[in-house]
Amino acid sequence: MTRISVIDYGVGNLFSMTNALQKTGAEVEIVKTREEILAADGVVLPGVGNFGAAAEKLSPIADAVLEAVDNGVPILGSCLGMQLLFERSEEAEGTGLGLLEGWIREFSGELKTPHMGWNTITATRESPLLEGIPDGSYFYFVHSYYPDPVNREDSLAETEYGGVFTSIVERDNIYGCQFHPEKSGKSGAALLSNYVEVIRR
Repeated sequence: MTRISVIDYGVGNLFSMTNALQKTGAEVEIVKTREEILAADGVVLPGVGNFGAAAEKLSPIADAVLEAVDNGVPILGSCLGMQLLFERSEEAEGTGLGLLEGWIREFSGELKTPHMGWNTITATRESPLLEGIPDGSYFYFVHSYYPDPVNREDSLAETEYGGVFTSIVERDNIYGCQFHPEKSGKSGAALLSNYVEVIRR
């Protein structure tokens, strides 16, 4: 049985993510400790709210998350959890995990924020994470900030909102999506199923 740890660090809707992952057939636990994180086959980092506050709450177990990733465990960050895969954000002081180089940028200009509702993605390359998910598939977004990777090859898919921004990232065993897959209907369910298949390979 594939064991997935959904990290509880005080932010995010843990139960909707857990329920969505359980529908893939994986064994899913909400965890808080280093030992639980390191025992998992896959680690999911959800999150909503402020980057700085979330980074502070994550800091006591950040080393365990980094060790798990270094051991080859696939990690999936969603929404703010995806932003925490990066180093810093324009939203607030605080340091993310630094697994990916880059900043989290604020939408600028006359754009209405948060960017909220359904929007499409366009893949920039092929990946097992997007298997069976065609370009133009809709996902559910709620965010005012977006990732700006230093390495463009870390960008797996893009979305248009007053310009094009990175909406999915991937590097090795590091995955992240700016949208909420657990709220994204069939497309979100397909992405989570693909993530579980990545773990099983």
